[in-house]
Amino acid sequence: MLTDVFFRRYADRPLFTTVSQRESALFVQAYRIVNEQIWTYYGYDKKVDENVKAVWTSIHDRLSMEIGVKELSPKYYSYQTEWMGKSYTNSGWNDMNFVVEQWLNANFTDSMDPDMFVKRRLSFVELAFRTRERQVAQANQEFPRLMAQAEMQDMMPRKPMTLPGKRSDGMRAINEGMNRTFEANVHELNERLKQAGMPLHYHSGFIQITQDEQLQQQVEQPFWLLVRDAQWKNVSIDMAEAIDRRDTAGRDPSFYAAKALESTIKIICDIKKWTTGNEKGVSDFLNHLESKGNGAFIEGWERQSMQRFYSDVRNDLGHGPGSKDMPDFTPQQIDQTIEFCMSWVKSLIKRL
Repeated sequence: MLTDVFFRRYADRPLFTTVSQRESALFVQAYRIVNEQIWTYYGYDKKVDENVKAVWTSIHDRLSMEIGVKELSPKYYSYQTEWMGKSYTNSGWNDMNFVVEQWLNANFTDSMDPDMFVKRRLSFVELAFRTRERQVAQANQEFPRLMAQAEMQDMMPRKPMTLPGKRSDGMRAINEGMNRTFEANVHELNERLKQAGMPLHYHSGFIQITQDEQLQQQVEQPFWLLVRDAQWKNVSIDMAEAIDRRDTAGRDPSFYAAKALESTIKIICDIKKWTTGNEKGVSDFLNHLESKGNGAFIEGWERQSMQRFYSDVRNDLGHGPGSKDMPDFTPQQIDQTIEFCMSWVKSLIKRL
């Protein structure tokens, strides 16, 4: 199975010319976040948590497959010792988190490619956080059902010697704590990336280049926070694709940004139950948003702004040019279209 990894997406975009103490420190810090804060490898009884071991094994196996090696560092150890004049062989299997740690913190040598050395290790960080993010999303998806069960149990007569308090309150606290903890993990990772001088930012399962710190704080980071819920999945996927294509000089990044905005418009119409099934294009969905009968979700001038974007920008990208020249945007125009779509997605979602 193919896995989307940082080092392959940015293979043609050189980022690192050396491996200094800052990069080495980041790898140690990232490993400790994953190993000590996200998944604790050993349980309260000091035994290996088999569920956590399975997660580490999956991440190791996927990353080693993409790199093209059987193991990131040796899984099996064997060495000779002497006692009472006799020689003994000690052998066994290393814990999987140790296997990853040994590879992640390996010393860089001049014979290695510094760019790929760093990118491959950032790929582990990305995979680990993406895996945890999916676990959190799955738990959030199951939460309403489990909460309903807990509320029904709270309504039943309590048995003697039952602990005080409602099950539903406890379940809500656990869910909120899980989400709050992962948000803190992501925030710490992004701060660590900044401290290491890397123009990178983790969001929605991916590490991507961030080009402007002020834009990141005011537009990009609020955008990613808003689209992390499952219902905005396609918005997140298309915008991430737009940014990847922009950063690696791929084709039509603006087209994917426009898709993300269009998905947002359609999802809002579905949420508001304005969709009729007879819509032929984004213009009809914008009609729903502007309709005074629906409460004028957007004003006329706002509709005109988005309509003009789809008429002048998206349509040129979304249809084959035939014998005409292929549309070619400048880097500044690409940035502007992505920022335009991000800002509108953020604004529309906040109105719900």
